[in-house]
Amino acid sequence: MKTGLVLEGGAMRGLFTAGITDVMMEHSLFPDGIIGVSAGAAFGCNLKSGQIGRSIRYNLRFARDPRYCSILSLLLTGNLYGAEFCYHRLPEKLDVFDTDAFMKSPIEFYVTCTDVLSGKPVYHRIERADYDDLEWMRASASMPLVSRIVKTGGYQMLDGGISDSIPLRYFQSIGFDRNIVILTQPRGYTKSKNGLLSVMRAVYRKYPNLLDAIEHRHEHYNETLEYLAGEEQRGNILLLCPDEKLPIDRVDHNPDNLRAVYDIGRACGEKHIEKIRNFLHP
Repeated sequence: MKTGLVLEGGAMRGLFTAGITDVMMEHSLFPDGIIGVSAGAAFGCNLKSGQIGRSIRYNLRFARDPRYCSILSLLLTGNLYGAEFCYHRLPEKLDVFDTDAFMKSPIEFYVTCTDVLSGKPVYHRIERADYDDLEWMRASASMPLVSRIVKTGGYQMLDGGISDSIPLRYFQSIGFDRNIVILTQPRGYTKSKNGLLSVMRAVYRKYPNLLDAIEHRHEHYNETLEYLAGEEQRGNILLLCPDEKLPIDRVDHNPDNLRAVYDIGRACGEKHIEKIRNFLHP
């Protein structure tokens, strides 16, 4: 029986997840596999490479750097989060991602993206964390309207959250029977219909299947929450989420807010560390 870790996205809300996974690493608690969506993929990869504190460290360091995330970057490059800076210069030069440790780790690591032509999720296993793999991570976290479509692996892709925000069922389908699911919204949250749908229709008029996925995303998300509730009741998953709405925006340049959300995640991890241990090692 394989254990998995399913990581929802949510842009800067993902630092809540990073707080939990750092606590897990400090206690030497690792799953057999990880699947991340958007920020869940971008931050969750540090669990496989064993780099405690890396996610919060570089976010604090570059929170106000226009190369990292800014309207200027969006205007100049078409990406709110600078593609070359965030996914290549930063992990290769400025806060080095340990690719050797990543490759040597036995943990299987997957990302979820959305194919803009079909509107369907694409699940990809990342094994080397080389340039192409980092492009898959970038695709997973490329939010619509503020990101260019990423072309890699024969696909054209955007944010995985569009088509499968919480890919538990996929992970179960490939053999991960017991899963810890980390959400970045509190219990009781339900997603509403996208308020920018009319803008999306204008921008992505050439991609009708993508538009269909965006239009019905809230329905799929809320149905997935119902599925999670049933799986939790049956004991198949351990569900971790914040107690209340996190005090941060999806895009936030305030280091104090970033640290606060990370600390909330750490507190959650420490509070539930024995549950995590017993779930991974029953």
